[in-house]
Formats: sequence, C-alpha cells, structure tokens
Amino acid sequence: MSQNQSPQLLPTGEIQNLPRLAFENWFEYAIRAHPHHTDYAGVVWHGSYLTWMEEARVECLRSIGIELADLVALGCDLPVVELSIRYHRPIKLGMAAIVKTRMVNVSGVKINWDYQIQSPNFQDLYVSAQVTLVAIDRERGKIMRQLPEAMKEALARLAAIGEK
Repeated sequence: MSQNQSPQLLPTGEIQNLPRLAFENWFEYAIRAHPHHTDYAGVVWHGSYLTWMEEARVECLRSIGIELADLVALGCDLPVVELSIRYHRPIKLGMAAIVKTRMVNVSGVKINWDYQIQSPNFQDLYVSAQVTLVAIDRERGKIMRQLPEAMKEALARLAAIGEK
C-alpha cells in the first residue's frame, strides 16, 4: 500500500456471516446530516447513526402496520439487547444518505435486523450493523413468552413481502 492510500476497512465477519432469511428486500429511509448530528469538525457523531437506524426500523414497522404506540398500549416494549456496528466511512455535515434495514429473522421473541447506511447512489458504504430486539412485558418487566398476535401477523406479512 502506498503512503497516499488510506487503509480500507473490511466488513466484520460477525455482521456479514449471520444467518439470513431467504429474502433480500430492504426498507429504505433517507437522511441528511444536520449540524446537531455532527461534532465541531462537521463529522457525524457515532451515536447519530444509531438514532437513524432506529428511525428506519420504526418507519419500516409502520409501513407494515405496526405502530410502536400500539405495542406500548398492548404492554409490549422492544428494547435493543444486542448491537454490532461497523463504521466504514464518515458522513459529514450536509451529506445525504440512505439507511437500509430489513428484518433478518424472528426466533421466539427475538427479532434480528440488518442495517446498511449508504450514499444515495449506493456506491459508498458508511455503516453496517446488526441489532437484536426482544419483546418485554412492560408491566412485569420480563421477557414475554411470545410476541403479541398482531405483531406476529405483521412480521409474517413483512417476511412474505421479502420472499417475493
């Protein structure tokens, strides 16, 4: 490698080699880096990416008929219990990007999601991540035995869309 080239980060095996469902459809959510997302140098702060990923996941769920407010009313919460994130390239003030998310699989009350944050032309990868959520009974503060029926039905619709 010459002195003028900076090293390129390889994707992490933990993210790239996780088991996948048969579908490849991604939900896409457009973002733009505003001043409150950045540090003093105009580079997006690492935590801003997490906020964008959650926004994309919430909008993806909304697109299949799951409103988080409705889940809360049912007594269900979906906290993040595991997160793996790889920062490939920085996003800077004013830049636009696309947050892509997809449900990878559901195992009992655990829901796994993949993320990629890319340039609008999909040529540059800024972030890749994997998040695991688990359904919690809000009243008891314990893991639920099974997902609420309305959520199971909506997630089945999401999986059916992805398999087409």
